[in-house]
Amino acid sequence: MSPVNADEPYLAFWRERHLCTLTTLRPDGSPHVVPVGVTYDPASRVARVITDAATAKSAHIRAAGSAGARVAVCQVDGRRWATLEGRTHVVTDPARVADAVHRYAERYGRTPRENPTRVVLEIAVDRTLGHG
Repeated sequence: MSPVNADEPYLAFWRERHLCTLTTLRPDGSPHVVPVGVTYDPASRVARVITDAATAKSAHIRAAGSAGARVAVCQVDGRRWATLEGRTHVVTDPARVADAVHRYAERYGRTPRENPTRVVLEIAVDRTLGHG
């Protein structure tokens, strides 16, 4: 399924409140999988994860250099599941971080605590997978 051709039930699933996982790769190539909140904007094909700049996931992405890192975010609910894949970068721009926090608050129904070292991982989605 391409991100452009994702159908409405798939996109609706990404608007529901679900805990997700983010998979990054460690320097040795092994997967690092952690729980995260994810928002997805299908119009721009950008998924966003807010996190602290000092997290391992942020370090793995920064280590990939200017090309960014390939990552996957996934959510599951019973037999329904959805994965977004793409290249990501760590973004520190305050306006983009604030936008990501706002999107998170809309999807998850709560505003995260203040964090002066918060960053956003912006994923340029180029592949979607799912069942449901």
